[in-house]
Amino acid sequence: MPTTLPPALPAERPLVSVDLAIFTVRADRLHVLLVRRPADASEPFPHQWALPGGFIQVGRDQTLEDCARRKLLEKTGIDSPYLEQVGAVGSATRDPRGWSVTHVYFALIPSDDVVLQPGANASEAQWHPLIEQAVTESLAFDHAQLLSQAIERLHAKVEYTSLPAFLCPEPFTLPELQRSYEIVLDRAVEKSAFRKRIFAQAFLEETGETRITGKRPAALYRLRYRDRPAYFPRTFSPRS
Repeated sequence: MPTTLPPALPAERPLVSVDLAIFTVRADRLHVLLVRRPADASEPFPHQWALPGGFIQVGRDQTLEDCARRKLLEKTGIDSPYLEQVGAVGSATRDPRGWSVTHVYFALIPSDDVVLQPGANASEAQWHPLIEQAVTESLAFDHAQLLSQAIERLHAKVEYTSLPAFLCPEPFTLPELQRSYEIVLDRAVEKSAFRKRIFAQAFLEETGETRITGKRPAALYRLRYRDRPAYFPRTFSPRS
């Protein structure tokens, strides 16, 4: 006897959003951008800190990355940073407004000349330092988990890519670039091996200018390509 299936329920669309972990270096420490949610009691997690993001706007966003770049521009005024998708998280319980899925990205930007902007769903926007790979604030929704995933991806890729260069205001010196690596890795790297690896990949170009650092002028560099990182064959070695 054939099995009778229950009638199909009307299709319901889940809430679809993009959330951003936007990293920068300030005061010799890695920071992440957080926004404070509205204090209105009708909003989920009123007045709590959260990662910046928002719902997909079908009429404006042709792709997920379009949405991510739009939200980044709205919050920082920057439209061409390094941006990478970390993954997607979805469930029936992560948002009290209904079944939701969010696509998580991280962005790397230099903090110079960034003017932070609150948005329609955020009363404040502030840089927060990362302490032991987390922020001290309690985050809305599941954003502590999303931030942890983004940090884990960043730390893993820094070991064998040029990603920290995207955190440096251009132009920069080689010691400044090395320090950017050390801040993200949270450990020192050996100077000569660092420079050998950097020059082997040819992702930097000299500007022809110098900056006085210490007792002698240091050459200034900028990224040859801003749309992709360079990849190294081995990870960085700690300084002995």
